[in-house]
Amino acid sequence: MIHQLPTPGFSFELLATLGKARAGILHTPRGDIPTPVFMPVGTAGTVKAMTADELRAPPLDARIILGNTYHLYLRPGLEVIEAAGGLHKFAAWDRPILTDSGGFQVFSLAAINEIDDEGVTFRSHIDGSKHRLTPEVSMQIQRVLGSDVVMCFDQCPPGDAGADVHEVALARTTRWAARCRAYELGAGQALFGIVQGGVDLERRRRHMAEITAMGFDGHALGGLAVGESIDETYRVLDEVAHELPSEKPRYLMGVGTPADLERGIAAGIDMFDCVMPTRNARNGYLFAAGGRVNIPNAANRLDLGPIDPECPCSTCRTHSRSYLRHLYLAKEILYSRLATLHNLTFYARHVRRIRERILAEGTKG
Repeated sequence: MIHQLPTPGFSFELLATLGKARAGILHTPRGDIPTPVFMPVGTAGTVKAMTADELRAPPLDARIILGNTYHLYLRPGLEVIEAAGGLHKFAAWDRPILTDSGGFQVFSLAAINEIDDEGVTFRSHIDGSKHRLTPEVSMQIQRVLGSDVVMCFDQCPPGDAGADVHEVALARTTRWAARCRAYELGAGQALFGIVQGGVDLERRRRHMAEITAMGFDGHALGGLAVGESIDETYRVLDEVAHELPSEKPRYLMGVGTPADLERGIAAGIDMFDCVMPTRNARNGYLFAAGGRVNIPNAANRLDLGPIDPECPCSTCRTHSRSYLRHLYLAKEILYSRLATLHNLTFYARHVRRIRERILAEGTKG
């Protein structure tokens, strides 16, 4: 069944369900995105160590990547990206892009910002210069970036925040969402709302009702994996993810491990992003069917086998654990490229296998 989304050119097609899990397609003007999907993170307009061609090529075949409003606004700046004709042309990426609103950076860089009801005043982590980010400014930046999926500006409290902090954040996020909704984005830009509420189920459901009533193209669960226990994260996912509108895509922001993705899909989530595969790759941790590989370990010194015999990526087809360990210890740039390609391929294949199982075993339509 195909559901037209509020923004022209966007629709969500639900192909099959297996329990709460769903397999579908998010249709966009720049291409179809099979769901569930893992979206590689390209914070500064680049998925670290990867070229656009490598991201597009099978078996990775990334259908959508992320950019970040906060970081791209500071560097290279809107003037540069606008002169290039938008982020797609600037980064030579012709498939969909989702941009985070900057709300998470407000949380993660809390030591250098001040939040009020109108927005956030912050100092650049690059040069200390002072800036102001409001819902309207976030929308303006994302309009210039030209992203296909725009995220509302929100306030993301830390996992251990008290009830009073969460209530203030919820009220602000709802008001900011309405201001984002009222902003005129560019043609071909869909807008997703973000549901906050921490690990309190009543608060989550209350905020979900407020956000989903605004007519967004899709909805995200924010404010998870920000300091709460994994059991609490899973409890929230299991209880509320499937309660998001079924006719629109559901996005879990910033999560997580392969096991987290599997749990999120089982709970009804369609879209995921996380820096884990790229960051872990650079730090020597590689994912494999048999478990995580710590490439600097001495056990890999004479291991001439691939990271993962089941993986079809060019790294596994061409290079051994021994060679990768050598590159890592020698601090060779090539290591990051080979390791990142493998980890992203592992994540892509992991999610696609789950999707194939839903299509094969689930109820159609």
